Amino acid sequence: MKLHELKPNKGAKHRVKRLGCGESSGHGKTSGKGNKGQRARSGGSVRVGFEGGQMPIHRRLPKKGFNNYEFRDVVAVVNLNDLEENFDDGAVITEEVLRAAGFINGRYDKVKLLGTGTLTKKLTITVCAVSASAREKVEKAGGTVTVA
Repeated sequence: MKLHELKPNKGAKHRVKRLGCGESSGHGKTSGKGNKGQRARSGGSVRVGFEGGQMPIHRRLPKKGFNNYEFRDVVAVVNLNDLEENFDDGAVITEEVLRAAGFINGRYDKVKLLGTGTLTKKLTITVCAVSASAREKVEKAGGTVTVA
């Protein structure tokens, strides 16, 4: 095989649809746009949700519900396996200690301890929230969890 014999795979290249090039091309006269009307014009189409001047459905239906997304509590999550790997036996863990260790970065309203992983060290932990499995594992290891 030589360089001049290389060709793209069959079906990899498509012919450009040449519009308005004579009646017999199949794309002449109206160039595949049909007959007259808004959609045949340049730039002619209606916005999403437009129903021809009829009151659109999103305005016909009543408003319902409430969204408190802007005022939600942003929760930082810490897992037990992170504490197991990075803290010594008998350590006292608070939000400030977790921030200093790099587990929490940025703005958070709460810190929640989750029970992913195992814990063998006796730790004293103070957080805003704790899952039931995390509390059980910490207390089983001889540590304590305080919800502040």
